[in-house]
Amino acid sequence: MKKIFSLVLILFLTSCTAAGKFGAGVDITFDPRTIGMQIDDTIMQKNLNARLALAEKKYFLTVQSEVIDGRIFLSGKVDEPEEKIKITKMAWETKGVRSVKNAITIRGQTSFKGTAKDILITSQLRSALIFNKKTKARNYTLETINKNVYIFGIAMDKEEKKEVIEEANKIYDVEKVFPSIYLATELSRNKL
Repeated sequence: MKKIFSLVLILFLTSCTAAGKFGAGVDITFDPRTIGMQIDDTIMQKNLNARLALAEKKYFLTVQSEVIDGRIFLSGKVDEPEEKIKITKMAWETKGVRSVKNAITIRGQTSFKGTAKDILITSQLRSALIFNKKTKARNYTLETINKNVYIFGIAMDKEEKKEVIEEANKIYDVEKVFPSIYLATELSRNKL
């Protein structure tokens, strides 16, 4: 009974999303994916999140996943390198996965000052994307780890993709930018 309650609670909490959002955290008004693609990505994300939480309850709070067109982006913090490998393996075992990008860090590898700097960089980039009229800021998940910026999302065209990367590179203290930005025309079902 306790396991069933835990599973129901996990599924309920993972199904809660912000108003106006759907799928992998991309605003529905700017998302070029079809409703079917969004549903497939949401199912993959919920499936992975539930499996992670069942494997280790702490992953529910410490590991985040985003899915766009079968591409999984993982972020968060774990205690041991073996956990990072285990989570990556679980992501690859998710039905329908096309690729996995893992930006999970190991606790203790960053200082409080470093974490604060990472939060500042992410906030600055988010603000820059919001105020840049050439970008749809809501279409991107941003994560900064040790001054390296990871960007995951969908660009409407090559110009927007270039603009997002340039905005990230303009921010003071950014060491490297790792873009996982897919063009709307690159989505798998658009190629059929």
